Amino acid sequence: MPESSHAIAEGLRCKESGEAKTLYINLSDHGHFGMGAYDSDFGGKLQDYACPEEAIKAALERLPKVG
Repeated sequence: MPESSHAIAEGLRCKESGEAKTLYINLSDHGHFGMGAYDSDFGGKLQDYACPEEAIKAALERLPKVG
């Protein structure tokens, strides 16, 4: 699929028709919102952030169980 939105639309189409299909979706940043971060990083102004272990564990617990 050329874009993630097309893959999602295809998944919805398959759901409606009952067709079994495996879709692989690659989500990526288009750059418009990430350019500020790139500018800060290249300018040496981006600050490191260490995500607390508790926050990581809490986020992982909210993920759906697959397989």
